[in-house]
Amino acid sequence: MANSHLLLLLLLLTFSLLSVHHSAATQSESESLLKIQQLLNHPPPLARFNSTDTHSLCSIEPTPSLTLYCYQGNVTQLHISGGGAGAAFPPLPLDFSTNSLFSALAAAFPTLKVLSLVSLQLWGPLPPSIARLSSLEILNLNSNYLSGAIPPHISSLVNLQTLILDRNNFTGRLPASLGSLPSLAVLSLNHNLLNGPLPSSLASLQTLRVLSLSHNFMSGQVPDLTALTNMQLLDLEANSFGPHFPSLPYNNKLVTLVLRNNTFRVGIQTGFQGGFQLQKLDISLNEFVGPFSPSWLSLPSINYLDIAGNKFTGVLSKNISCNAELAFVNLSSNLLGGNLPTCLKNRGSKNNSAVVLYSGNCLTNVDQQQRSNLCHNEALAVELPPSGDRKIKRRHDNKQIVASSAVGGIVGAAAVVLLAFMAVKRLLHGEQPVKSPRTRLIRDSASTVNTAKLLSDAKYISETMKLGASLPAYRTFALEELKEATNDFDDSTLLGEGAHGQRQMYRGKLPDGTLVAIKGLKMRKRQATHVYTHLLELVSKLRHSHLVSALGHCLEYNPDDSGVSRIFLVFEFVPNGTLRGFISEGPPERKFTWAQRIVAAIGVAKGVQFLHTGIVPGVKSNNLKITNVLLDHDLHVKISSYNLPLLAENNRGTVGTAVSSPAPKGSIHTRVNHECKNDVYDIGVILLEMILGRPIMFPNEVGVLKDLVRVSLTIDDTARRSIVDAAVHKECSDKSLKTMMEICVRCLTNDAADRPSVEDILWNLQFAAQVQESAREDCRSSSQGSPVSSP
Repeated sequence: MANSHLLLLLLLLTFSLLSVHHSAATQSESESLLKIQQLLNHPPPLARFNSTDTHSLCSIEPTPSLTLYCYQGNVTQLHISGGGAGAAFPPLPLDFSTNSLFSALAAAFPTLKVLSLVSLQLWGPLPPSIARLSSLEILNLNSNYLSGAIPPHISSLVNLQTLILDRNNFTGRLPASLGSLPSLAVLSLNHNLLNGPLPSSLASLQTLRVLSLSHNFMSGQVPDLTALTNMQLLDLEANSFGPHFPSLPYNNKLVTLVLRNNTFRVGIQTGFQGGFQLQKLDISLNEFVGPFSPSWLSLPSINYLDIAGNKFTGVLSKNISCNAELAFVNLSSNLLGGNLPTCLKNRGSKNNSAVVLYSGNCLTNVDQQQRSNLCHNEALAVELPPSGDRKIKRRHDNKQIVASSAVGGIVGAAAVVLLAFMAVKRLLHGEQPVKSPRTRLIRDSASTVNTAKLLSDAKYISETMKLGASLPAYRTFALEELKEATNDFDDSTLLGEGAHGQRQMYRGKLPDGTLVAIKGLKMRKRQATHVYTHLLELVSKLRHSHLVSALGHCLEYNPDDSGVSRIFLVFEFVPNGTLRGFISEGPPERKFTWAQRIVAAIGVAKGVQFLHTGIVPGVKSNNLKITNVLLDHDLHVKISSYNLPLLAENNRGTVGTAVSSPAPKGSIHTRVNHECKNDVYDIGVILLEMILGRPIMFPNEVGVLKDLVRVSLTIDDTARRSIVDAAVHKECSDKSLKTMMEICVRCLTNDAADRPSVEDILWNLQFAAQVQESAREDCRSSSQGSPVSSP
C-alpha cells in the first residue's frame, strides 16, 4: 500500500514537472514570435504571430506573404516574402539584428526544415545563430541586403540540401567547408560580390545537382568536376573563370551549361563532348579560338546554343545536320566561313519560330551582316593558330567589337522573326559595326567656375525644381547627429562599400523618425572647407521629386591640420527597390501595368531633364540604369547614383562608381560633344526593357533588341504586339505602344546627334499616356453601351 502511494506521488510529481516545462516552452515560443514581429517592424502579414504558441499557427491560411506547413502540430516550413506584399512590409527598424532574428526563429521553430525569407530588406551578416536551426534542409534568403562573408559555420547544418543566397551583397571567398555538407544538392549564389577561386572541396559533393554562381567576381581555374556525376545545371556566367574549360563528368547528366562572359579560351574540344540530356549550351563572350564543332548542333536534346563573341573558326557546309528541337542558335561574332547550314536557314523561315543569329562572321549565303574586313583566308583555317599568334585580350576591357547576343524567349510569332531579319538586312545596309564604348571619363566642369554667378544667371533652370519643395530644407548636419542615427556607424547599418573603402553607404534614422541613407566620402587630399563649398552648393540645388535628393551634408575635420578628411552626404531613403523589380523581375502580381510603365518613364525623363537644366552647368553623362531607378512608398520613380559633382571632383574627373557604360553610346569624340545624348541613350535602354519585359544585362543585347523593335514598327499591330511583355501586351493601345517603340528606337540611334532631346522624349511619353487613357475611356464607354468615338 505504501508502495502504491509512493508510485502515485512520483507520477504526480513527474506530471507537474512536465506541465511546468511545457508552460515554460510555450512562453518561450510566444516571446520568440513577438520578437520576430518586432525585429521585422511589425508587418501586417505577421499579425497572426500574436498567437499564444506556434501550434496554433498551423491553422493559418497561406498567403503570398506568409505560408506555414506543419507536421504533427509542429511548424516545419516557414515562408515569408516581402516581394508580393509591397508596402505591407515596412522598412526594418534601425536596431535590426540578423543574429537576433535567427535566434528568435530557432527558439520559435525548433523543428524547422524549410526557411524562406525573401525580399525582406534584411541587412547585416549571416550570423552564427543560423547554426541553431539544426534541422534545416532548405534555406532561401534570396533578394535581401545580407553582406559580409558566407560564414563557415553554415557547414554545421548537416541536413542542408538547398542553399539559395541569390541577390545579396555577400563578399569574400566561398568557404571550403561547404564541401563537407553531405546532402547538398542545390547551391545558388547568383548576383553577389564573391571573389577568389572556386574551392576544390565542392568537387567532392557527389549529391550536387545545381551549382549556380553567376554574376560575381570569382576567378581562377574551375576545379575538376568529373566526380559530380549528378550535376544537372552548371551556371558560372559573368565571372572571370578560366582559361581552361572545366572538366565535366564523363557520364554527363547536364541539362544546362552556362559559361557565358568569362575568360575561358582553351580545352573545350577535349573537355566537352556534350551529353545526351544537354538542352542549353551557352559559352558566349569568352576567348575561345580554334574550330567550331558542328556536332553541337545535333546533340540529342539540344534546343539552345550560343557561341557568340568568340573566335571560333571553320568552314561550314549546307548539309550539316541539326537537332529538330533547336529553338535558339547564336553563332554571331566569330570567324566562321563557308555556307550557313540549310537546317539553320530553315529555322528562320516563316514556317519555324526558332531564332537563328549569325552576323559578324565570314559566311557567304546569308542575309545578316558579315564582317568582310576580317574574313581573310587565315581566318577560315580549321587548325588552331600557333601559340605565338594567340594575342587574346579580355573582353572586360571593352575594347573589342561585341556582336549581337542571346535574345532567347522574346520572339513569339514566326512572322515577326522572318520579317524582322529581312527588314534588318535592308535597314542595316551599309552600316558599319558598332564599337563597344570605353569607360567614360566625366569632367566636372563646375569645379572651376563661380557657382553663385552661374546660379544667378541661369536662364534654363527648369520649372520642375519646384517639385522638390516637399523635401525638408537642405542643412548642415553635426557629426554627432549622424553617429546617433547610425549607432556610431555600426557595421549593422552599413548598406554597401565602394572600392578601397573610399565610400561607405549607411542606413540611418534621424530623431524625428526620418529614415536616411548616409554616404561617407574619404577625401583624397585634406583641404580647407572653402575648397568644397561650391561643390556642396551644387549638391544642395539638385532637389527634385524624381531624384534621390540630398537632405544635407556634414564635414569631418582632421585634428592635425584642420583639413576636411571626410564628407558625409545625407540622402532621403527610398524603400521599395528598383524599377526592374516592377518590370522584368519580381512576382507577376507586382508587375507594372502599361499605364504605370509610361508614368514611370515620364518620371525618369523628368528627372534627367532636371539634371541637365536644373542647375548650370547641368549634370550630364549620368550612366543611367534601370537598377538605379528606385521606387518610393507611393511607387514614384527616383533616380539614384547620378553624377554628383562632388563625387567626380573627388575622383579627379571620373564618375563616382566608375562603372562602364551599359550600352554603346558612340565614339569618344561624339560623347564629348553630345554628353546630354548619353543619358538619352540610357533612357532608350530603360524603355526597351519596359516594352519587352525582360532584363537587359549586356551591352551587345541592345542592338539586336532595338532592331527587333524597329522592324516590328513596319509590321501590323498584331505582329508588333507579339514581342511585347506578355504581362501588358493585351492592355496597351496600338497608338500608345507604337509611340513608345518609336521614341525608344530613336533614343538608341548609334549617332548621338540623331537622338532626340529629353524634351522630345517627354512630349512623346506624355502623348503615349494621353492616347492610352483615351483608349481606356473608350473601352469603358463601350462596356457601358455608350457610343464610342474613333480613336
